[in-house]
Amino acid sequence: MKLTPSRRLYGLGAILLVALAICARNFGHIGEPSFFIPLAVASVAYLLAIRELFSASEFPKRVIVVGLALSALWHFQFLRMPPGLDDDVHRYVWDGRVQRLGYNPYIVVPSDPALAGLHTSETRTLNNPEVPSPYPAGAQLFFRGVTAIHESIFALKVAFVICDLGIVLVLLDLLRRSGEGVHWILAYAWNPLLAIEVAGSGHVDILGVLLLVVSAAALFRRWRALAAMSFGLAVAVKFLPIVLLPLYWKRVRMRDAALAAIVVGLLYIPFFNHGRIPIGSLGTYVQRFRFNDPVFATLERVVAPQLVAGLAVLVGFFTAIWMRRKFSEGSLDAIAWPMAASLLCAPVVYPWYLLWLLPFIRSTSTVPIMVWTLSIIPTYYVWHLRIVGRPWLVPGWIMMLEYGSVAVAAAFIALRRITRSAAQPCSADQVE
Repeated sequence: MKLTPSRRLYGLGAILLVALAICARNFGHIGEPSFFIPLAVASVAYLLAIRELFSASEFPKRVIVVGLALSALWHFQFLRMPPGLDDDVHRYVWDGRVQRLGYNPYIVVPSDPALAGLHTSETRTLNNPEVPSPYPAGAQLFFRGVTAIHESIFALKVAFVICDLGIVLVLLDLLRRSGEGVHWILAYAWNPLLAIEVAGSGHVDILGVLLLVVSAAALFRRWRALAAMSFGLAVAVKFLPIVLLPLYWKRVRMRDAALAAIVVGLLYIPFFNHGRIPIGSLGTYVQRFRFNDPVFATLERVVAPQLVAGLAVLVGFFTAIWMRRKFSEGSLDAIAWPMAASLLCAPVVYPWYLLWLLPFIRSTSTVPIMVWTLSIIPTYYVWHLRIVGRPWLVPGWIMMLEYGSVAVAAAFIALRRITRSAAQPCSADQVE
C-alpha cells in the first residue's frame, strides 16, 4: 500500500516527537552522544518533512493542526527542563532584576563584589560576569517586564514560548493572504533549533523574530506605520535586522520611519548615562568574543575587528539591495538572505542566531539556509568540550561540515537552475 504525502508527514512528525522528547530528556548533556544521536534523527526527519512540503501544493487542514499539536508537545518537553548553568537566560534575569532595583544594566558589572548581595541562585552562574550587559533597550525592557511579573528563568522561557506561538499565528495569516501553502508553517514549527533554543535554553532572539514577522506581515498588508514600528522594535531587541533597511526604503513613509526612530530612541531614555546612549559591553563583544567565525577570523588577520564587523553589516546591506531588485514586495526570501549573509561574516555565530532566519525559509532558493539551521547543530559539541576542560573553540572539522554542507546545498540549487535554464531553450526549439 502506497503512503500518501499526508501519512508520510504524520510518520515524520511522530519520529520528530520521539527523537526530540529523548533529546529534551538529555538536555543537561548537550554535546554528548545521548543528546546528539536523537537530535541527528530529528534533523533527518525534518529534512524529509521539508521534501514532503515541496512535493505538494497543499495539505488537508487536519495535517497542519496535528503537525502544530506535535510541535507543542515536544516544545513542552523542553520547557520543563532547566537550561544550562550559564545560559544567556541567567543574564536576562539579572538584567531585569537590577533594573527593578534601580541600577543600570549597561553600567553595573555582575562580578563586582559590591553587588554580590543583588544576586539570586539563578543569577550567580550567569556567563561573562566581568562585563555589563550587551543587549539593546528593547530586550532590556522586556526582561524588566517579565521579571516584574515573576522573577525566574521559567517565567522568561514561558514568555519566549508565547512569542513563538505569536509567530505561528502571524505566519499562518501571512501564508493565507499571500496565497502560499499554509503547510509551510511546519517548516518553521518543526525545526529542531526552535525547541532547543526557545523552549529549552530560552533566548530573547525569538522576541525580535516575532516583531520582524509582524513587520513583514504589516508591510504585505501595506500597514506602513505598523511595519516601520515593528521593524524598529525588532532592531531594539537585537541589532541583526538593521541590515534589512534597504527593503523598507520607499516602502514605508518618511513620517512612519521617523516615528519608529523616535520610539526606539525613547526606549533608551531610562538607560542614559550622563546624556550619552549606553552600549554596555557591545564593544567588548566585537573586540573579544569569537565563536564559529571562519570568515571573520580570516579577515581579522589583516583588518581590525571593528572594520570586519562593519563589513559584515555592509554585506547584509548590499544583499538586501540585491534582494529588493530581485524579489517583489512582501517576499520572505528577501528577508532571509541579507541576515544570513551578515551572520556568515559575523564574529560570533551561535546556533540560536539562526532563529532569525526560520520564519523566512520555505522556497527552493532558501534551501541552503534550511541546511545551515541543521548543519550548525554539531557546534553544540563545544559545550561538551568546555566541560572536559578543552578550549571554547569550534574544531575545524565541525566548521568544515557545517559550512561545507551549506556550500554543497547552494551548489546543488545553482546546478539545478542552470540545468533547467538550459533545458527550456531546447524545449522551445522542439516546439518550433
